[in-house]
Amino acid sequence: MAQTEALFRDDAYLRDGAARVVGINDRGGILLDRTMFYATSGGQPGDTGRFTREDGSTIAIAATVTGETKDEIIHVPAAEQVLPEVGETLQLAIDWERRFKLMRMHTACHLLSVICPFPITGASVNEADSRVDFDLPDANVTKEDVTIRLMELVNGDHPVFTRWISEEELESNPGLVKSKNVRPPRGAGRIRLVCIGEEAVVDSQPCGGTHVASTAEVGEIHIGKIEKKGRENRRFRIRFGSLPAS
Repeated sequence: MAQTEALFRDDAYLRDGAARVVGINDRGGILLDRTMFYATSGGQPGDTGRFTREDGSTIAIAATVTGETKDEIIHVPAAEQVLPEVGETLQLAIDWERRFKLMRMHTACHLLSVICPFPITGASVNEADSRVDFDLPDANVTKEDVTIRLMELVNGDHPVFTRWISEEELESNPGLVKSKNVRPPRGAGRIRLVCIGEEAVVDSQPCGGTHVASTAEVGEIHIGKIEKKGRENRRFRIRFGSLPAS
């Protein structure tokens, strides 16, 4: 099983760089010694982009996924691409415009979980319309009120940063986990926290995704709708831009 150095975990703003091919799997997936391509996980889609070979030819990457573990990152070429050789050095470049939208959206989902402090039952991050589902029996909230509170956090220009804690620290602070059904992967000995605000005063929760460095970078967002999904489930849809006039 190949292990890839996941550069995005420490620097979500890396757009390009060099990496060496360490394997090609039986489905044509490319494995590298290091990558800034995020692999699909936690509701956030994997990166797309391109690899450039030493002869100047390019390989379009249509998706990035994980293998048997989160440390096995597989880059999936688009159809009819010529595969590189094992040992070859490639120049990597992610589709930054798409990635930055996903980073902004993912951070917005964290902010929504601050405003709605209820167990999360599902989430999906996308470029234009993201969702977070809450175990919320009485949705006595409006999209207008939630939008106002979201924008207060965005405009607060709070720093967003990561830190690592031990699995034992997480066990002693179970409230850090907001998901009702999914628990952070164990076995590595440490857990990555995404923190918002000075000294994490706004929020702190386990997450392996990519986020902007300040809430101000999220930009203008709003709640498009709040949907009832079952007796005790409400789906909040986050969209870019200002709230349309009703």
